[in-house]
Amino acid sequence: MARSSSLLLRKLPFPVVLAMRYLRSTRRDAFASFLSAVAAGGIALGVAALILSLAVISGFQNALRGELLSRTPQIEIELPPGLGDEAAALETVRRVPGVASADLQVQGGGWLVAGDNVDAVLLVGYDGPVPSTFPGAQGLPPGLYVPTALAARWGLAPGKTVNIVSPRPTLTPFGPQPRIRSLTLAGTYDSGRTQEDRERVALPRAVAETLLGTSGRQITVTAADLDAALEVAESLGPVLPEGSVVRTWKDLNRPLLFALMLEKALMFVAVSLIVLVAALALVADLALIISNKRPEIGILGTMGATPAALRNAFLILGGMVSGSGALLGTILGAGGAWVLDRYRLLPVPGRVYFLDYVPFLVQGRDLALVLLLTVTLAFASAFYAAQRAASLDPVEALRR
Repeated sequence: MARSSSLLLRKLPFPVVLAMRYLRSTRRDAFASFLSAVAAGGIALGVAALILSLAVISGFQNALRGELLSRTPQIEIELPPGLGDEAAALETVRRVPGVASADLQVQGGGWLVAGDNVDAVLLVGYDGPVPSTFPGAQGLPPGLYVPTALAARWGLAPGKTVNIVSPRPTLTPFGPQPRIRSLTLAGTYDSGRTQEDRERVALPRAVAETLLGTSGRQITVTAADLDAALEVAESLGPVLPEGSVVRTWKDLNRPLLFALMLEKALMFVAVSLIVLVAALALVADLALIISNKRPEIGILGTMGATPAALRNAFLILGGMVSGSGALLGTILGAGGAWVLDRYRLLPVPGRVYFLDYVPFLVQGRDLALVLLLTVTLAFASAFYAAQRAASLDPVEALRR
């Protein structure tokens, strides 16, 4: 076995052999070996912490994004005021390639009144079956649908009569009076556990227009998926009437998406300091090895070892230490995130948050970014130490 190992070492390049020799632990270099273990462990800890922190943020953001986008139109087209032929614009939109469905809606603020209960709501008038932006009631027959949470608070059930009040007044002999319609509750939809500015109420468009008028008409468009919706939105502008405004799901949720991106970026910068500290420990480890091996490096220099070969040897040594730490950290971080998410080991109060456990989601680009940062810092640290080894004068090294 020893003979085969020796033959293998002879076939390897000189910098690799030298790096492997310095990596092996000896009693004389016990402290250097300890520093190597500390550097590798610090990198592993930093990588694992980065992966877990990004995974938990990605998990929450993915759940929150899915919760909100299920209630947000993929594309929303605001028609210009005074447009007389909305039906023609709707048909034009439906003929655009990539459009799966398009519906005309009217939206506006109002109040929902049931007995002594009053709540400000957003009235959404629709045509045909209930649209997909009202999960739980999607595809049901037209009617009045309110959030499940609101119905539970007020004790409402299908068949109950409620009043819809519009701020748009009606002129009567007694002066302006608010418009009121009494409607029978057809059902409820899943409002989720995220907080919206105003709870939405779905009702037939014909009824909504008697309360709100026709000034708030919009066309909602659905494509194959969210990415396809962004492409479809680009081709809608030229075919729509002048003055129309096209908003995608990104535009409708821009403040939230920016806040999520900023939160993730700040967390990445904060936790990456662990990797930076571990990289500095790698510099100290390589510097100690160079100091202990100074006479040996001088002998190698006098025997013909070039500065480039010595530099490459310490670069490889730093790569071995940091690579082992990065590999261990990736296994711990990605594996730990999978176990924690798979078995939901970190519960949270479901009545407080919109989830009852802490989700973890390891994304490929996050993993690549963590490894790129680790490799960059480790290479910079190893290169600094390797330059010191390459710049040693063999004669001066032997004198010491």
